[in-house]
Amino acid sequence: MTIYELKHINKKKTGIGNRALVIFSFFFFLFSLFSFSQVTSTTDVTSIEIGDQITFNVHVETDSTNLVVFPEGQTFTPLEMIESYPIDTIKKQDKFNLIKKYGLTQFDSGTYTIPRQKIIIGDKTFFTDSLKVEVNNVVLDTTQGLYDIKPIIEVNKSGNNSWWKYLLLALLIIGLIGFALWWFIWRKKPLTEEEKIALLPPYDRAKLALKKLEKSHYLEHEDIKEYYSELTFIIRQYLDEKVYDHALESTTDELVNKLNVLKAANQIDLSKETISNIESIFKRADLVKFAKSAPDIALAEIDRDTIDVEIDHVRQALPEPTEEEKLLDEQYRLEQERKKKRKKIWLTVGIGLFLLLATAVGFSFKFGFGYVKDTIIGHESKELLEGEWVTSEYGVPPIKISTPKVLKRIAPPISEEAKQKVDMNVFAYGSIINRFSIVVSSTKMKSSDEIKIELKQIADQSIKMMGAQGVKNMITKTEEFATPNGVEGLKVYGTADFPSLAKDKLEKGNYTIIIFYANNTIQQVVLTWKENDDYANKIVKRILNSVELKNDED
Repeated sequence: MTIYELKHINKKKTGIGNRALVIFSFFFFLFSLFSFSQVTSTTDVTSIEIGDQITFNVHVETDSTNLVVFPEGQTFTPLEMIESYPIDTIKKQDKFNLIKKYGLTQFDSGTYTIPRQKIIIGDKTFFTDSLKVEVNNVVLDTTQGLYDIKPIIEVNKSGNNSWWKYLLLALLIIGLIGFALWWFIWRKKPLTEEEKIALLPPYDRAKLALKKLEKSHYLEHEDIKEYYSELTFIIRQYLDEKVYDHALESTTDELVNKLNVLKAANQIDLSKETISNIESIFKRADLVKFAKSAPDIALAEIDRDTIDVEIDHVRQALPEPTEEEKLLDEQYRLEQERKKKRKKIWLTVGIGLFLLLATAVGFSFKFGFGYVKDTIIGHESKELLEGEWVTSEYGVPPIKISTPKVLKRIAPPISEEAKQKVDMNVFAYGSIINRFSIVVSSTKMKSSDEIKIELKQIADQSIKMMGAQGVKNMITKTEEFATPNGVEGLKVYGTADFPSLAKDKLEKGNYTIIIFYANNTIQQVVLTWKENDDYANKIVKRILNSVELKNDED
């Protein structure tokens, strides 16, 4: 009753219409002040031409602690959703105002009703108002001339096609890592001057060192000590590699004695003069290094030339290597190459494992360890949730539902006698022993009379059937359920012990049954899934939000 009608009624009956109007207006003001509507819906226009867009707005005001779930997918039938916009959030004192927008359209003229949309706020369910819109034909201007048909143009597909960007990024990162490993580990790097000298044979290396010593400035700066240290190191290193492998750490007397022993044993054919020259230079070097002796520069140059000649004598005195020695040298060289290769392989594997571990840890911090583990190892429910879903209609009258896999028709689990009384269509994916299962069924009574059946009776029968399949210890809860298009039914849910693949072993799980009954037709959706499966919980929520019922007349 409007304020205008109240005003006239009060005038007619009591004659104090103005006062009653003021009292009623004050009461209406207080009511509006303390009332609070959590969900409202509007459209930007109520009339469009074919193909134009209607923006459907849903406003939700709620506490910051409440989780709000908006409808997703094609829940606006008979209108088609062409875009779902991001949620806008406005903070208002201790409340949040959430604004969700949808772009809708229709390509046939007529009057259409946007169905009520299901909004879940915390543990409560709300529905928007149904709104009517007009879709008008486009008025053609017949006064203008006709034109040729425009050529076909390519249109980008809608949806998320950015996967190739992530693939390119992954390939780029792998390529950069591979290039870095090749550049720093496997690439044959150009040798430095020191490395080239180290690869020379001992004789060539000693000769080259003597030439460098000749060109040095030790004698010009009267640095006799460094000069003799370098000179004796050259001959000691050559003797260490070719004659006596302790020549570098031996004293002068020890080294000379060893050379005499080798000569006496006919292991090396050195002359007494050669051994004597080497001994004289070593003792003079000892005096320079330890007694601060300062020989003439000319004598130092003579000593260098003497060492040059004696190295040649030592080389000539060395016996030719046997075939066995040559083979051992080749084996040694090959073994060194294998060691270097193994070192490179272990270094590459270590760096690779470190990068994989660092990547896994980084993703674990961002997405959680369980998600990363399930992505790498694989998880059946996760693959179902993130796969390509299918929206289809099942049974007569049809149940429209979105599922991760297409449901397959199975034989109705009823007797031949029952088939004479009812028409039953059953579609399923999985079974109660699997991690996740779904069954959609429609049962139509053939009786021409209206049969009254309580939804609770149907629920009790469904629970008995699950018990007959081996489900035990069922804990049951019931509540009202409504589809996004406003059809009301009963939801039965809870926990139970389900049969498993292991013989005589039960596994904890959950179940949900939603039941509808109208026009002698029972329609059911049965969902079962294992306990502590977050992916399955999300699958079930998404399925329940997609359920729509259609009558035979639709």
